Amino acid sequence: MSTVIIQYNAGNTQSVQNALQRLGVEAVVTADPAAIRDAGKVIFPGVGAAGSAMEYLRAQQLDRLMLSLTQPVLGICLGLQLMCAHSEEEDTPCLGIFDVPVRKFPRSSQERPPKIPQMGWNNIYDLSSLLFRGIPENSFVYYVHSYYAVLSPEAVATTDYIIPYAAALHRDNFYGVQFHAEKSADTGSRILENFLKYT
Repeated sequence: MSTVIIQYNAGNTQSVQNALQRLGVEAVVTADPAAIRDAGKVIFPGVGAAGSAMEYLRAQQLDRLMLSLTQPVLGICLGLQLMCAHSEEEDTPCLGIFDVPVRKFPRSSQERPPKIPQMGWNNIYDLSSLLFRGIPENSFVYYVHSYYAVLSPEAVATTDYIIPYAAALHRDNFYGVQFHAEKSADTGSRILENFLKYT
């Protein structure tokens, strides 16, 4: 079963491809609609700004393609945010796969407030998805982001940074993780493996 990593102007494709290679999976990096449509599994990574990423996806008609996919799809970091309804970053309408808004972290009133962006390791809890099969509650994963998906019924994992937010989302064949699974050591490798095996 083929695995495709979607190539677009905000995709951190190389690190994801390297992580899959460590699992013995040779994924194809492509923006070709036919290859994406025919893949057994699709990974939609991302770093950067929501506005320019969505502009590119629309220009290439990859937004329509994403909405038509029926195989398991995994969004990572910006990929998860673009699969949501709307992002406060540049007031960007997104794909709307998840009926969830993406907001910027609020400033904390603490004497020594947490830094924005959140950068580094944090734990995940309230795990309720096949993505987290064999992953203990409060396992640590790696984050780099200033925007977050709010908690909703589609949340299948939670992280707390300034406020609790959705660390992962799931709806039908679509999954998303806010953290960088490809940079999250053994826990991230297990999550990627679970996506490939069980979804």
